[in-house]
Amino acid sequence: MTHPLTLPLWDAIVIGTGIGGGTVGRALAEAGQKVLFLEKGPRGYRAEAQGLNDAIFLPEARLARGYWPDPVQATINGRTASFYAPLGAGVGGSSVFYAATLERPERHDLDATDQRPHPTGGWPVGYDAMRPWYDRAAAMYRLSGTPDPLSAEPPGPLRAPPGMSPTDLSLFAAFQRGGLHPYHLHAAIEHVPGCASCLGRKCPKVCKMDGRSAGVEPALAAGAALLDLCEVRRLLGTGRRIDGIEALYMGEILTFRARRYILSAGALQSPRLLLGSANEVWPEGAANSSGMVGRHLMFHLNEMLAVWPGRGTPAGGPSKSISLRDLYHSKGQRFGTVQAMGIDVGYGEIVFYLNNMLERSRLQKLKMLRPLMRIPAAVAARLFGRAQIFVGLMEDLPYPGNRVTFDRAHPGRVQFTYDFQPELLTRRRAFRRAIRTAFRGTRSAFLGLVPELNYGHPCGTLRFGEDPGTSVLNSDCRAHDIDNLFVVDASFMPTSMGVNPSLTIAANALRVADRILKDAP
Repeated sequence: MTHPLTLPLWDAIVIGTGIGGGTVGRALAEAGQKVLFLEKGPRGYRAEAQGLNDAIFLPEARLARGYWPDPVQATINGRTASFYAPLGAGVGGSSVFYAATLERPERHDLDATDQRPHPTGGWPVGYDAMRPWYDRAAAMYRLSGTPDPLSAEPPGPLRAPPGMSPTDLSLFAAFQRGGLHPYHLHAAIEHVPGCASCLGRKCPKVCKMDGRSAGVEPALAAGAALLDLCEVRRLLGTGRRIDGIEALYMGEILTFRARRYILSAGALQSPRLLLGSANEVWPEGAANSSGMVGRHLMFHLNEMLAVWPGRGTPAGGPSKSISLRDLYHSKGQRFGTVQAMGIDVGYGEIVFYLNNMLERSRLQKLKMLRPLMRIPAAVAARLFGRAQIFVGLMEDLPYPGNRVTFDRAHPGRVQFTYDFQPELLTRRRAFRRAIRTAFRGTRSAFLGLVPELNYGHPCGTLRFGEDPGTSVLNSDCRAHDIDNLFVVDASFMPTSMGVNPSLTIAANALRVADRILKDAP
């Protein structure tokens, strides 16, 4: 492996090591390209097993654990708040903390049809063109699960899933009796002996496939290089090419150069880096002649639901194994999946959830209310026992006013503005009614009243498209304005779809790697 500080010109520099960066870097390295990963956070240790923790607030302590070190500043419906979003900063990025759900989207997520129109007219790369890359990503990430009984599309390669817990078996049967069509959700977990699933935390083994285990580590084995604790400050260039990257490493400003630069810092950080790279040639930021960099920010809306198994069901611990798409596209409405979160809910989890709601409400400054949350939590736990948490992931749609912003006085701060659109709130009410009807045969209860954004699923801020006036990237995810800049994180997505984005990010990264290799000298 070449030392990161000795090679004057790399074939490709990958900024960020999450799902997109890890996957594209592995594909290029295994094809013989000289690849350098630059990562803001630490390499970490294989024995680490911690989850995200917003109670740790010292930036140095957060970064050492692989968390994004600073609060995100969000202005939502005109009200500004700072909080720790579920974002990673370390090898593997946020994916090392994810729950490894890699679901394939539906055809209507990407394509427009007469029966199901698409809000943007369809993606520039359609479902059939993406299918072989979904298959390759599913094999690389070792997906297990069972086919969705409602889908007419081939499910792609799926390994046999592990057996369900008694709780999940009870819920699965109850859903079927109620006329629903559950299936074993698609997870990137190999389930080796002693596997603990590691939902929502780092995996000390190699059974959970994420940007680290499925991407960066195999890439390093193939000869790629990694520089961790390296903060990319800006892109340097004139006209249609990037000439180098300016980065802070060990207290020193260094410049790294490559034939191609691949941005995969995440849908909140990637546009911030481009906006912060403004110069005389790029007065509005790199790749931003359209003014679209940072715009069209989307998340998913979470509808959290507690579902209780039948009385007398043996306790078997939580497992994230059930998904259903009965409400994915219902009565002309674009909703999304409903799936288990892998959380077994008792007193402690209810306290945590209520305090999170309080922190994001208008009462957040009244800190004396936090201890009082123990009272309703204790009552709920006593009345209902332990439940499983399910989430309805509802598709968000792109609006140019929802955007990542850049403050030159605080260039390192991640900040965005987001307004709930009337159509989104109307669709949300319809989704809740549909969930309530679908789960009528089970004991269930919504866990929230106000709309809740899924801050772990930002996307859309560097959308790809055919028109350089309305998009940042072309169909190959190459910047319209810059010939040697590619983007492979969730920024490229023109719509958020109704499923978790990780499989689509991985599939697209493989597609982009193939395009780069075909053009490589």
